[in-house]
Amino acid sequence: MSQHIGLLTRDTVALILAGGKGSRLKQLTEERAKPGLPFGGKYKIIDFTLSNCMNSGIRRIDVLTQYKSSELLGHIQKAWSRMPWELGEYVNIVPAQQQIGDLWYRGTADAVYQNLKQLRQQRCQYILILGGDHIYKMDYSRMLRQHAKHDSDISIATIPVDTSCASSFGVVNIDSDMTITEFQEKPKLPAEIPGKPGTSLVSMGVYIFKFDILEKLLLEDASTEGSQHDFGYNIIPKAIHDHHVTAYVFDNEGCADVQAYWKDVGTIDQYFQANLDLVQISPELNLYDRHWPIYSFQEQLPGAKFIFNDDNCRGQAIDSVICAGCIISGALIIRSLLSCGVTVEKHSHLERCVVLPNVDIGKNCHLKNVLVVEDCVIPNGFTIGYDLQFDKEHFEISEEGVVLVTQEMIDNCK
Repeated sequence: MSQHIGLLTRDTVALILAGGKGSRLKQLTEERAKPGLPFGGKYKIIDFTLSNCMNSGIRRIDVLTQYKSSELLGHIQKAWSRMPWELGEYVNIVPAQQQIGDLWYRGTADAVYQNLKQLRQQRCQYILILGGDHIYKMDYSRMLRQHAKHDSDISIATIPVDTSCASSFGVVNIDSDMTITEFQEKPKLPAEIPGKPGTSLVSMGVYIFKFDILEKLLLEDASTEGSQHDFGYNIIPKAIHDHHVTAYVFDNEGCADVQAYWKDVGTIDQYFQANLDLVQISPELNLYDRHWPIYSFQEQLPGAKFIFNDDNCRGQAIDSVICAGCIISGALIIRSLLSCGVTVEKHSHLERCVVLPNVDIGKNCHLKNVLVVEDCVIPNGFTIGYDLQFDKEHFEISEEGVVLVTQEMIDNCK
């Protein structure tokens, strides 16, 4: 089956599931959904999925929200509301509305099921189902092309990972024709890729369905007693026995013109490290790629400012990312990422820190291996990241020793 890629993308509606709690991120997601979390200094996590859609030519997008979505909704309205609806292009916010009975979304599959009526009105052939909580760059049109070529009922994007961490994902087995022969959601003993010991093929949570197949599967699942109404646990394992389900392997070999990057940022350590990776000389995630830009709401801020040039009081940043609106006032920043609107006062020293937007750090502060939540005010003379016992008593410490700091924690130190 051959079809022009422009026709494929125009005949596709993308559904972004953006209602996740992200509970492993602790205080970072206490008041907001994970897709609304800041990333990279000036973006929100959901901007990566939305930008992938734009760059792939997919311009009909529904964003399904549920958990504490106020901040996320505000961002989408500011950053993504300019699509020309009259040309059939849009980013549409679809909050959970108890459309079927008194139930909120009970799982990923149920979220789509409760919006089937709206999808029928779209009159599309393909449904692209995406998560809004990963950091990645992916050309969905390549996956659509393979889906059409193989005449698949369902396609699942997959990526090779170390078997040691594969149990956090859906693990896939495929045959020589890319047909999926087995799918296990979060198995304790993940299967390895034949001939590649120590490596497993896992689902990225990116699916393409023929609409009629999706509708049939969702209707069946909705009436199945005991179902979790989840794509990974219920829909996909059942579908591989009755339908043509294929894998799309996401790697650099098949994506030479678009950087094949994908990171799960589901824990404090993963989130911290993915942000900090951006300060490397040649970061794995290239945000300077003009051929695949990441779009977002751009607050009107002046350029970053570095002031004072005395021997003992010099504003400088080394191997760091400093965003617009920052003022480094006689402070030293090393291997850190400072988001928009951060100020750091005289004689303060930051090393391996990720600072979210609009944080004020006072004079003579020393921070190392610290993640500071936005809008914090750190008083003069604070030291964080050097005394493990003190940090454990006052802050949140991750498994790998990252110190998470919120305003409430700072206030409790006084």
